[in-house]
Amino acid sequence: MTLIQDTGLPTIFTGLPAGIKPVQRIQLILTPLKTNMMEKILRIDTVSEHDKFYHQPNLHPLVSVINFTGTSPEVYASKMNFGFYAVYLKDVQCGDIKYGRHTYDYQDRTLVFVAPGQVINVNINQDYKPQGFALLFHPDLVHGTPLGKHIDDYTFFLYESREALHLSEKERKIVLDCFEKIKYELEQGTDKHSKGLIAANIELFLNYCVRFYDRQFITRNDVNRGNIEKFEHLLKDYFHSDKPQTIGLPGVAYCAAQLQLSPNYFGDMIKKETGKTALEYIQLKVMDMAKEKVMDINKTVSEIAYELGFKYPQHFTRAFKKITGYTPLDYRRLN
Repeated sequence: MTLIQDTGLPTIFTGLPAGIKPVQRIQLILTPLKTNMMEKILRIDTVSEHDKFYHQPNLHPLVSVINFTGTSPEVYASKMNFGFYAVYLKDVQCGDIKYGRHTYDYQDRTLVFVAPGQVINVNINQDYKPQGFALLFHPDLVHGTPLGKHIDDYTFFLYESREALHLSEKERKIVLDCFEKIKYELEQGTDKHSKGLIAANIELFLNYCVRFYDRQFITRNDVNRGNIEKFEHLLKDYFHSDKPQTIGLPGVAYCAAQLQLSPNYFGDMIKKETGKTALEYIQLKVMDMAKEKVMDINKTVSEIAYELGFKYPQHFTRAFKKITGYTPLDYRRLN
């Protein structure tokens, strides 16, 4: 474990959703501290170091399952950075969790996902005693396994804390069953089957999380539909301003930030709701506006491209033809 200085550079923060009030007070927040305050970050590079941090026996240098009951951390650090993947099951009864004016369901159990390199900002009481479970695994564990080939497909590792996964009691039991299978393999000692079986069980767990997130997207359909409407208004307002000329075409990260969502969660939400990627959806909206502008015979293709935020007219022509099957001038003549 090492302590490093927080330079104030942008970082990804993750933790529990805003509004959670656990019985034992712990809150992971997203708001960075003032950049003029040099905050120390506790860096934990390995799974073994994390086990030691919580006074837990380490059964494998690259993977661990922890039950936090009766444990306490070595030190109470306000900011932490991991060199491995971490999934925390907060096993506490939560209060209402709200997103805007909407209350979340499945509030009683929360899964928080942390990717290597993320920084978590933790405000805890010195009397805090952890409750819940954690699965920790180093990227080296899954290298050369089927999971390692598509670990980046599990986009929820880069969601923000308010986009955490809230479980029903049945889902929680499935999660704990997966953890128990991994722990069983760890307790058997290492043999030629260990790595493959452990990685396969982690993959099984993550695939269940994909299913649970699909359920969460469905059960929060009203919230997601509200975000889609906000997205529509955002694009409309964007193209009725001077932003296309000053900033360029709106990107996925920009739109997500305006909606106060992480790019990954935003992209997954758009895909679930529309069947298209966020980038495809933006491009279609841009082309809808382009079709209207192309019908103005007083504007050249170059002028239209500039108004929409394209840097080069030929890029606009290529994108327009890809969507419509026609060049802008051909489209104008046909209509």
